[in-house]
Amino acid sequence: MTMGSNVSLTALSENVGSAIVGLGWSSPTGEGDADVSVLLLDGHGKVRSDADFYFYNNPVAADGSVQLLGKEPTGDGSEDRISFDLTAVPAEVERIVVAASRYEGARFGELDDLKVTLADAVGESLLRFVIEDAGEVSAIIFGELYRRGEEWKFRAVGQGYESGLAGLATDFGVDIEDDEADPGTVDAEEPATALVPDAQPRTTLEAVPAPRPPTDEDAAPKKRTARPRTAKKKVTPPRAPVKSLAENESWKQARLFPVSALKSDRDREMRSTSVLLSVMAQVPRFGRRITAPFGAPSGRMETFTEVSLPHGDTPRRPDGVIRVERAGKLWTALVETKTNGNPLKSDQVQAYMDIAARRGYEAVITLSNDVALEGSPLVDVKIDRRRKHQVGLWHLSWAEVAHQAQMLIRHEGVGNAARTWLLQDLLHYLQHDNSGCHGFQNMGAAWVPVRNGINDETLCQGDPRALEVVESWERLIRQVCLRLGGELGQKVLPAQRTRRGTDPGARRARLADQLCTEGRLQAELRVEGAPGLLSVSADLRTAKLRTSVEIPAPEQGYPLTWAKRLIRRLAEAPADLHVETLVEGQTGGPRGTLERLRPEPADLLPRDGARITGFRLSLFKGMGHGRGNAESGFIRSVDDAVHRFYTSVVAHLDPPASGRTAAKERATA
Repeated sequence: MTMGSNVSLTALSENVGSAIVGLGWSSPTGEGDADVSVLLLDGHGKVRSDADFYFYNNPVAADGSVQLLGKEPTGDGSEDRISFDLTAVPAEVERIVVAASRYEGARFGELDDLKVTLADAVGESLLRFVIEDAGEVSAIIFGELYRRGEEWKFRAVGQGYESGLAGLATDFGVDIEDDEADPGTVDAEEPATALVPDAQPRTTLEAVPAPRPPTDEDAAPKKRTARPRTAKKKVTPPRAPVKSLAENESWKQARLFPVSALKSDRDREMRSTSVLLSVMAQVPRFGRRITAPFGAPSGRMETFTEVSLPHGDTPRRPDGVIRVERAGKLWTALVETKTNGNPLKSDQVQAYMDIAARRGYEAVITLSNDVALEGSPLVDVKIDRRRKHQVGLWHLSWAEVAHQAQMLIRHEGVGNAARTWLLQDLLHYLQHDNSGCHGFQNMGAAWVPVRNGINDETLCQGDPRALEVVESWERLIRQVCLRLGGELGQKVLPAQRTRRGTDPGARRARLADQLCTEGRLQAELRVEGAPGLLSVSADLRTAKLRTSVEIPAPEQGYPLTWAKRLIRRLAEAPADLHVETLVEGQTGGPRGTLERLRPEPADLLPRDGARITGFRLSLFKGMGHGRGNAESGFIRSVDDAVHRFYTSVVAHLDPPASGRTAAKERATA
């Protein structure tokens, strides 16, 4: 599409009752980002109330018409996805504006590949609009959905606002609070929504002037910037566990979902499917979280197991069926599960696709321990795409299911104690050794031959086994992100230093050749709030894992002050942490272990007075040899290394300096 053009959604697809809009961009530095927002407008072009403004602190409409799904990993960063149930949009809403904004002086002109995409309920891409030159604006309307009679249309807008989110929001009638309060705090008399579980989300914006030392430019009037209230959700720490009434440790608590009687893979599949689907139906927020990315509407959900459906001479029995009813219409998905590392079977999946198409169902969902690769809707299952019709084919890993349960239990909440208890029992079941629902757990048959080939230097570029190992490594990293994100309650995504649109297969082939020549597997993780990308490197020649992070040098102050402050911040870090000074124009600067540097931080300063650009912090650890997830396995060693590095090092570092924090640092420099 081109700027200003419009198109009818019904002319593009018959499945436009629900739509998924994706907003994407890439950053040359790998660290730029923006926040999406949605505004529902009436016939006068204004919001009916501030509740019609949706952003990260108000991500879901009570009627299910709007849901911000968060970021999905892409080739070079991430894409924000928004789900719309157009059948649930109130009749008085005539337009839906989809926008994004940046903060602290950042501009969209600093980002590349700005685009908006729209897909229908089954995931079929319908349109794409690219914004060629964003310029010096800090907020952009990417596009809008609007009514024309009985149908919905989409218009490519691309309108920018130099005044940022404040100007955009004011144009559409959102009230702006103008006070001097720190946006990172919450007034004692007026708690934020996160502190009151049943309260309506707070959608008011705050205009906050950042304090800074006076300059010659102060005579010129300054525009105030606006941003949503950014107070972090308050999570009450768990109370100390109540003393058990058991006589000794051999007594085990009774569980709603027992695992002791599971004897075969079929038992595991049947029980795991029933356990998951029953909790999805009984905990609506969890069920919605699982099904929304697949185009399911928000509504009454019922789930079923072992349903018999006709298919030729032999009826088929999918492991489960999900049905969601809204406004008299049904959305149906067939579910096929595998546990204990068993692979999905192409003929089964194809049969379910044919049944779903014939019966007018919307989706087939596969669920297994495997993790889908980027750019692939599911794991290695071959189906006849010519017979796909309008049925969506989606894949879930058990690790993703556990992640969503963990996020709701520990960080977001589900509304009452009974539902929380159900989710806790589900999570306990999924994490039990006997359930078989453990996520990605095997590096594959190529792992040992590739390691041996690297050690004896017989592995050649183009060897397909190297590509298999790279794909397994990517699956592992995606799972590590899920687990760490669940622990932190923050977004953790794989970071790819490639341009958006780069073919994932070509990127993996390049990494496979790099593995053959250098003997290393490498990845980067983007952790929300971290001062830099968290890097993971597995050197198969030395059998060492390296986790590291690079933090930039402060813009003001003295190098010795930087070094002393860094060492103080690392007071609880492991003594064997390696600290290296990054020097402009040089491949390496002064370095040493934290144990040696604690009494002498000045040893981090270059003797020739060269300019310091930052510091690199690294931990080294031996990596497991086995291909699986045992205590001595490679998968377990990577997961443990990333968790240890974040909790013992990264968590103690200052977040990226910006806004008010940066201003304070400049004032005291």
